[in-house]
Amino acid sequence: MNGGSGSLPANLKRTSALRRVPPLRKIRFAANHGQEGDVCAFELPGDAASITVESSTGRMMEIAPGDTFLATPGHRQSRRWAVGALPQDGLVPGNEYWVVCECGVVGELLSRSDRKMGYLGRVRYLGTVRGSDGGALNIRQFSVTGSGGTDRDAPVYLILGTSTDVGKTTAGIAILRALRMKGQTTVIALKATGTPGIAEIARYQDFGAAQAFDCIDFGVPTTYPPGRPGISEFLGNMLDFCLSLPADAVLVECAGDPVSANAPELLACLKARRSDLKITLAAADALGALGAKHALAEIGLTINLITGPCTDTPILRQRTEALCGIPAVNLLRDPHLGMQSVLVGSGAPTITLTRD
Repeated sequence: MNGGSGSLPANLKRTSALRRVPPLRKIRFAANHGQEGDVCAFELPGDAASITVESSTGRMMEIAPGDTFLATPGHRQSRRWAVGALPQDGLVPGNEYWVVCECGVVGELLSRSDRKMGYLGRVRYLGTVRGSDGGALNIRQFSVTGSGGTDRDAPVYLILGTSTDVGKTTAGIAILRALRMKGQTTVIALKATGTPGIAEIARYQDFGAAQAFDCIDFGVPTTYPPGRPGISEFLGNMLDFCLSLPADAVLVECAGDPVSANAPELLACLKARRSDLKITLAAADALGALGAKHALAEIGLTINLITGPCTDTPILRQRTEALCGIPAVNLLRDPHLGMQSVLVGSGAPTITLTRD
């Protein structure tokens, strides 16, 4: 302990990375090093510009200059946005760090793009928030318990992409709607890797998912960095929990692309649990789709459907189908596209897309 402690108002702003932490009647903090997932107090300097983050209720929230707020240390990687990391010894009280993603993860800023990021801002670390027993509060203490019970053998629909922002969640929602139209009323949605956010899992709930989860529900603020120790066990326990829930189907969304970050570990965990994964790929272009097809074939996985910007026009869609030999459908822009699901094989539903 570095010395120093204090108390803060109970109604402090808190970011969505802390959404599972219950309301605190008293907030006391101690000037200890902050570790991944710790509930920590930060201050936005009075001479800084305001930043915008996702609140613990899911709305976008302004952090004003001079505000003290609650967030958590962690890692973040992105090709298009900011990259941040937690120092090996944790955050040091009094030092300045950066909010590196919308859900309120804080760490050292390693790189950033030129894109506008309303959440990106330098903040001063104050210390860890203490529980009634005097120990540091961590989001692990409020995660779902256990790794689940018996696997109920629900079919698994996997959503992959060739990069960020290619329509993975859009594809996932289209499949969720199709399943529900067929009468598969209990669907579990899991955003298994990457940077979490209430807005994304809430979209699945808006379209009828019985339950929706991401890594925060299992006790870590993000699944980064790539190759982190214990990640396969963590992802396996997450999958086992979801597969043990009563469900007609489980829909799993993987962040990024199939060959980077924690995607290879997730795919290995899924393949060990299901031999008949139904895979939808959201691709930016036809060559990216072809590369993903070959990468997945090397580990024995087959894409069933391609969507995303590579299907934005009829010519692009036809080129993608011709190059990859896989059906390609735009699940966002085609107003005449209708969806239905049919039963095939052993009874696991496959999504078939037909025009009205």
